[in-house]
Amino acid sequence: MDVAAVKAKLAGQGVEYFFGAYVDGLGVPKSKCVPLTHLEDALEGSELYTVGALEAMGPLGPNEDECAGIPDFETAVVLPWDRRYALAFADLLFKGEPYSHCSRTVLRRQIAAAADMGFKVNMGVEPEVYVLRRSDDGEWRPFVAEDEFNLPTRGYDIETTMLADSFLSPMLGHMKELGWDVYSFDHEGGDGQYEFDFDYCDMLGMCDRMVLFRLMSKHVARELGCIATYMPKPWSSAFGSGAHMNVSLADAETGRNAFDADNGGDARGEHGYTELAYHFTAGVLKHAEAIMAAACPTVNSYKRLNPRGLMNEMSWAPVYRAYGHNNRTLALRLPVNRKCVELRIADSATNFYLSSALMLAAGLEGIRDKLEPGDPVELDTYSMEESELSERGIHRLPRTLGHSVDAFAASDLARDTFGAEFHDSFVKYKRAEWEEFCLVVGEWEKERYMHLW
Repeated sequence: MDVAAVKAKLAGQGVEYFFGAYVDGLGVPKSKCVPLTHLEDALEGSELYTVGALEAMGPLGPNEDECAGIPDFETAVVLPWDRRYALAFADLLFKGEPYSHCSRTVLRRQIAAAADMGFKVNMGVEPEVYVLRRSDDGEWRPFVAEDEFNLPTRGYDIETTMLADSFLSPMLGHMKELGWDVYSFDHEGGDGQYEFDFDYCDMLGMCDRMVLFRLMSKHVARELGCIATYMPKPWSSAFGSGAHMNVSLADAETGRNAFDADNGGDARGEHGYTELAYHFTAGVLKHAEAIMAAACPTVNSYKRLNPRGLMNEMSWAPVYRAYGHNNRTLALRLPVNRKCVELRIADSATNFYLSSALMLAAGLEGIRDKLEPGDPVELDTYSMEESELSERGIHRLPRTLGHSVDAFAASDLARDTFGAEFHDSFVKYKRAEWEEFCLVVGEWEKERYMHLW
């Protein structure tokens, strides 16, 4: 790469500053800001970070060396919402070696494992986000007031989609400039909730995109005096925000989707999936509880995973550890209109690098060990009693963050995927989060018990 030429091109586009961005353990992007005049230094790792001060990034203390951020300049983009800045995604090194708590490095290892098996990994994500404005009474409400004039939902509503143009139009323009090929967007079921659908790409690139997507949406919302929130369940009666991860393996030489029986391979059943796809599915199901610690990483995440909860209608959320071909009540779906394994449990708060790495590691284990997922579940689990489902071998996913973290802590696959040090740090951080939640007395408890006896 001719860095001088690229630098001159960026300057010609009005770029003044550069970020070499990595994420902390929660998936929040971090970087020092480097004037473009020092781009060469940044690409060589000039920027050092005391990552022990960041969330879930390990125990590095003030007496120890710093991590160096090494930007992958092939990922560099000019930020379309503020062209003074360019950003490339970075990997962290500690004493010249990949840092144990670098999320991007964790995912890279699993992508390399897939490559050793002859596969390239592709992924698409369906991000959902709430755009909210603080009202005069201090409450957060949908930024389009008309959203609240409905029962029970504004899902797919044309009028309120058009009324949200001040948020949606800039978002679409930015994504078009980034080359993401948005093919649809809509008002989701929640008041102030929107979803965007854009083309898939390689798994690492999609995780990078999702970091940009969050930054972008927060900026566009802020310009309107609003916030874009990725809290999975902002109200008890609201639809949750998912981030369904649609993963497929492609033959590394031909690029053909290895889950699609039309590309060769033995088909199983009427839906055109290969045996390989079902083995991958079985591996993910086997480790679903551990995967949830990364895919559903907050206390709030588990309030989304209910058939109805306190909502006026069904939630459409995944609730059971099973798979089906068009069944949205389950952890996994093998859609009829595209050949991929859709991880429906993943929500808007996930660190995409970590949840992707765990899902991929589990799926590859399923392929290596030729695991079987059992029969698909095509019935409406929401309408059945738990006892009846249990008799059929269909069981609830973990109900709390505490249960998921326990499964993650006990999982050899999770430890191998994260590495022992990062695994231990993640468990410690998330157990502390769960413990704090269990100790805090909330408003619901006060209202229910303060005057009961």
